[in-house]
Amino acid sequence: MEAYLRLLSMELDNVGYIDYLFLGDYVDRGQHSLETITLLLALKVEYPNNVHLIRGNHEAADINALFGFRIECIERMGERDGIWTWHRINRLFNWLPLAALIEKKIICMHGGIGRSINHVEQIESLQRPITMEAGSIVLMDLLWSDPTENDSVEGLRPNARGPGLVTFGPDRVMEFCNNNDLQLIVRAHECVMDGFERFAQGHLITLFSATNYCGTANNAGAILVLGRDLVVVPKLIHPIPPAISSPETSPERHMEDTWMQELNANRPPTPTRGRPQVANDRGSLAWM
Repeated sequence: MEAYLRLLSMELDNVGYIDYLFLGDYVDRGQHSLETITLLLALKVEYPNNVHLIRGNHEAADINALFGFRIECIERMGERDGIWTWHRINRLFNWLPLAALIEKKIICMHGGIGRSINHVEQIESLQRPITMEAGSIVLMDLLWSDPTENDSVEGLRPNARGPGLVTFGPDRVMEFCNNNDLQLIVRAHECVMDGFERFAQGHLITLFSATNYCGTANNAGAILVLGRDLVVVPKLIHPIPPAISSPETSPERHMEDTWMQELNANRPPTPTRGRPQVANDRGSLAWM
């Protein structure tokens, strides 16, 4: 969350003439979920043609109720206002685009192509609003699937995230890119230690912008800058050292940190990638 806020505070002067695309998971990735999603929505209202938000797997009520956003809303706003806000934001999440196509050459999504997605038109045909309960395999693959461990692991494999979910190999990536005349897939969904990681000989990039994920991973974050010729340049975001403070001088901060620490401790684990497991115009930027 802090990474999003830092990034936006640094780049606000550029919002009027540069496109910004965010890849989902605006909540549940640490404290300040409310500030993050509120700021992003306010920027979308102010700069509708420059700020673009696609959906992640945590933009769903059943998931963010489990991983902490619902509790944060209640803790920050009280039960009545918190529950109302949580419901309203999740109704909005059901309308978010599910992928973005840049110059018909780079496709961006939260999770991946999984087992079911072979053509861009399959994504375009999904009707919104759509909930996780809709039962679409395409939707689940888009929001939940992951690449395999490395380029040597091909095909489809079971995904440790849960039953029915898969990982997909570099052969799937190359086949999808060839079928759709694409040069690159950009996705998020997994914490990577350097903020970005290449897969399938560079035809897929995993991007993760939240630094020191949930206060435990000590990972860097990153954003990707695309030039006019679609050259990809990663820009690293380094973790902020913890602030020096004491409960005596900041009791309110101490109370907030206490419930957030408890929340982080009780979150279901999301493993860091690479670590052992314990209908629109398809123009320069089109939505699916």
